[in-house]
Amino acid sequence: MKTLKRDLNYTFKDPSLFTKAMTHPSALTPGQGIDFERLEFLGDRVLGVVIANWLFHEFPHEREGDLAKRFTELVRKETLFEVAMELGLDRAMVMKREKSSSQHKRLETLLADGCEALIGALYLDGGLVAARDFIQAYWAPSIKKTLSPPRDPKSILQEWIQSQGKTHPSYVVVESSGPAHAPQFVVQVQVEGIEPVQGVGSSKRLAEKDAAQHMLDAIFSHD
Repeated sequence: MKTLKRDLNYTFKDPSLFTKAMTHPSALTPGQGIDFERLEFLGDRVLGVVIANWLFHEFPHEREGDLAKRFTELVRKETLFEVAMELGLDRAMVMKREKSSSQHKRLETLLADGCEALIGALYLDGGLVAARDFIQAYWAPSIKKTLSPPRDPKSILQEWIQSQGKTHPSYVVVESSGPAHAPQFVVQVQVEGIEPVQGVGSSKRLAEKDAAQHMLDAIFSHD
């Protein structure tokens, strides 16, 4: 935790907020993780406000739909996980560590949640300025890396299917597992005339996107 505190370039007036944000409920007895969950809830909303305001001013000529695509990409679990790994939350956070085949996906969720809890703690301790400074420092590479709005792989797949005169793709959940706070879904996508492929995600939507991306990879690898 000491290394993370130094890298944040911010000194907490109330160090207990930082400790609560870095202690996942999985490491506590049942019922003792409320502080973390509340900080995570707050951090999620603060991140949304900061990113939305940033995009509004960074891309003054883009329509609402394009801004929404950028927003979704920047606040999703995968982006939070990338920031968490850059910060070293995998080493700093106190959490239950498991050795299983599903641990990586679970770790993604835990660290993404921890990143949101940290934003919540910064907001409570230093106000919007502290939270905004942190977000702008760690999200700047992501917000500037694409000149055009990101496109959802499901949308790209749908457009390709329509251009080929094929029927709509079919997404089917073939497996769901994991605890309520860290579920995992396996979704299979079927496209007329192409071998079905599967995707994995912590929600049905993310699993569908993953499956669509695998399908696109399969389609264009044969072109």
